[in-house]
Amino acid sequence: MENKKPERHSLSVFDPIIAKWFCAKYDNPTDIQTKAWPIIASGQHTLVCAPTGTGKTLTAFLWAINQLITGSWEPGTVRVLYISPLKALNTDIRENLLSPLAELKKQFLSENIRIPEIRIQTRSGDTSSGERRIMIKRPPEILITTPESLNLIISSPIARNMLRGLKTVILDE
Repeated sequence: MENKKPERHSLSVFDPIIAKWFCAKYDNPTDIQTKAWPIIASGQHTLVCAPTGTGKTLTAFLWAINQLITGSWEPGTVRVLYISPLKALNTDIRENLLSPLAELKKQFLSENIRIPEIRIQTRSGDTSSGERRIMIKRPPEILITTPESLNLIISSPIARNMLRGLKTVILDE
């Protein structure tokens, strides 16, 4: 029988309530999560390369979510930038993050702890000018975009200000 302690140990980098939520939902981290989370938490640049279905997306996002929930990263500006060349994937990523965030909010509330609002928005060629203006005035904590839209953001001095507080960038294939 294999020892589960190293897998549980990798969760020690997270707030105990987040670790509890993770174990209730997934039982144990995958191999890639066990290897990557301590490196990500230490602030090192990390390349996560693993087969489909091994939890790469959650591997990339959970530490950032932990930092936002615990207040280590102040809300109110873009802290996490996710870049993927596929606009359709960006929409899926947003939807796939909303559920864990709602579950974590519920978990923290069950412990009588309020967490900051964590907003997730996508920016692509389909984003209306009105949505872009709102995004500039009130940036989301997690911005999901394409390389083309990122180029437009960086090229605009006003829009570029959204990225001043950036803490992590997640590049997807």
